[in-house]
Amino acid sequence: VGDFSGESPATLQSYGVTSPEPNKAGFARNCLLALRLLERDVRFVQLFNGSYAMGEGVGNWDGHKYIVDHYSIHAPILDQPAAALLKDLRQRGLLNDTLVAFVTEFGRMPTFQKGASGRDHNPKGFTVWLAGAGVKHAFSYGATDDFGFKAVEKETTIYDLHATILHLLGLDHERLSYYHNGIERRLTDVHGHVVEGILS
Repeated sequence: VGDFSGESPATLQSYGVTSPEPNKAGFARNCLLALRLLERDVRFVQLFNGSYAMGEGVGNWDGHKYIVDHYSIHAPILDQPAAALLKDLRQRGLLNDTLVAFVTEFGRMPTFQKGASGRDHNPKGFTVWLAGAGVKHAFSYGATDDFGFKAVEKETTIYDLHATILHLLGLDHERLSYYHNGIERRLTDVHGHVVEGILS
């Protein structure tokens, strides 16, 4: 599965596998591998971008200090391989029953962090996107205030996101529970509603 020697030069180039930038080439190989796994009916594939270095610095997306400098490094590593993967999933009909979830745990403040040219964490307003099976395409759902600080229109929570993803996987989040600390718990806690407005 991980042998790309049989791939055409055009495919390798479209993903960025041939990039001289090693982090981009590595992520590109992972995206191409993800395609191959999905073609072989692997049910869950997870990709990480920016995991090649931990802690503050240019190696990941944690842009507290120099957000413009750091993100101008990360964006080209992500963009081409991720776009090639989505394009191939669509062309091969795999998006019909594959849900792609592009997710983070928080956004960034709309203001600079004190003493730096980066931005602190912002859990009150950020974006995730979904593509593929069961999701409307080419539209936005919800919005932040004009300052970009807080969600104010069609506000959703991570619980709602989880409930929606589980729904798209054919699971009722209100019935799916696990035993923990002497109590049956739902994966979405006591919260979470399926976001019907994004479903096709």
